[in-house]
Amino acid sequence: MPNEQEMELNPVPGDVPQFATAEYAHIPGTERCRICNSPILESYYRVNSQMACAKCAGEARQGQPSDSHAAFARALLLGGGAALVGMALYAAFTIATSFYFGYIALGVGWLVAKAMLKGANGIGGRRYQIAAVLLTYFAISVSAVPIGISSVIKHNKDKAAQQNQPEQPADSAATSSASQSSAQPAHGVSSISGVLAQLLFWGLASPFLELQDPVHGLIGLVILFVGLRIAYQMTAARALEVDGPYGITGA
Repeated sequence: MPNEQEMELNPVPGDVPQFATAEYAHIPGTERCRICNSPILESYYRVNSQMACAKCAGEARQGQPSDSHAAFARALLLGGGAALVGMALYAAFTIATSFYFGYIALGVGWLVAKAMLKGANGIGGRRYQIAAVLLTYFAISVSAVPIGISSVIKHNKDKAAQQNQPEQPADSAATSSASQSSAQPAHGVSSISGVLAQLLFWGLASPFLELQDPVHGLIGLVILFVGLRIAYQMTAARALEVDGPYGITGA
């Protein structure tokens, strides 16, 4: 019979914490598959550390891409938001510093891809890659629109400050204003939408328009290509690691 001292030194095996076994406590009916968003009732799996249902885990084990419309929609939503943020940061930096730093394009590509992976819970694939490239190109190219508008406004202000022209007589000023108002047709929303469409088209084409300065334009295109490549590679399909099944506590 073991004495009390031996029992203290050798506790009962059932009382020893099992650090090697990971147990996850979940409330049945509240957990959902992170891939297809279907409810998980009895047991679950882990695909690349993301909770998954038996169907998605089976597809992953067979080497098929565990993808869904819901995952792709979340990836597009977060990726689009990241593209707008990247465009704003790119434009704001250039406007504030008056310095064109093309390497920000690399950060924009990384930001868009990271956001898409977050939305899809780590699932990648061809359509994610195409979407990431398009969003990255949009963010980088269209940032030229606010940069160009800011440059024109600044140029006009500098030009107006340098010129001290005498004020026009009241009659001539009124005549000039009237002629301008009569010359401009009141198209309203249609004219505004046309201007916005032209600005968008100019922004999308701006990386290639920069080739008017061959050296600067070519460097910009190379940096842009690297940024697009970063977004493309980060959103590629990955090898899927499947663990499980795990039972839900309380089921």
